[in-house]
Amino acid sequence: MRLLAVPLAVLAFHGFAEPLPQPVRHQLVTAHFWHRGCPVSLSQLRLLTLTYWGFDGQLHTGQLVVNRDSAAPLLRVFRRLYQLRFRIHHMRLVDAYGRGPRPADTTSVFDCRFASPSPCPGTGGTGHWSMHAYGLAVDLNPLENPYVGCGRTRQRSSRPYLDRSRHRRGMVTPAVVRAFRSIGWGWGGAWSGSTRDYMHFSATGH
Repeated sequence: MRLLAVPLAVLAFHGFAEPLPQPVRHQLVTAHFWHRGCPVSLSQLRLLTLTYWGFDGQLHTGQLVVNRDSAAPLLRVFRRLYQLRFRIHHMRLVDAYGRGPRPADTTSVFDCRFASPSPCPGTGGTGHWSMHAYGLAVDLNPLENPYVGCGRTRQRSSRPYLDRSRHRRGMVTPAVVRAFRSIGWGWGGAWSGSTRDYMHFSATGH
């Protein structure tokens, strides 16, 4: 009932994309999230600024660094997540690219790194760029949506969420998967085999 007393303009989704401001470029370079040899240049990246619903039930402003080709499609996805009132934890640049340790539940996109190996014991890295290195993958609420291999996850705090049969706040739902599929992106939670990456959405599905 309280929402009826709030002007609709206040509750409306707001989001826009812009070329990386110089301070953000500097932050990515000094924090080593971008370096020479990355598969995309800084000029190919965009900064998204958007509103989202936090775990506290309040509106927040978040920012994501994404590939310029995915900027407009991802704004449509996050508009839909906003309409669904899907709760998101950390989504600030300082959380993703700050000097200290990244909070375990940070939603992020760009990270110039190789693909992470499966949590299955004895699994090695592929040596291939992750889709995050192109700014073409989103990790959504990593704590509630863990990277799982052979029934294991590297994040101890994610263990309660290995059971996907009981939905809890922040867990990916079929509606969230449909929002990403509407722009042609695939979900790591649908991978075949013993490895599932429930946080991971990407332009190629990998």
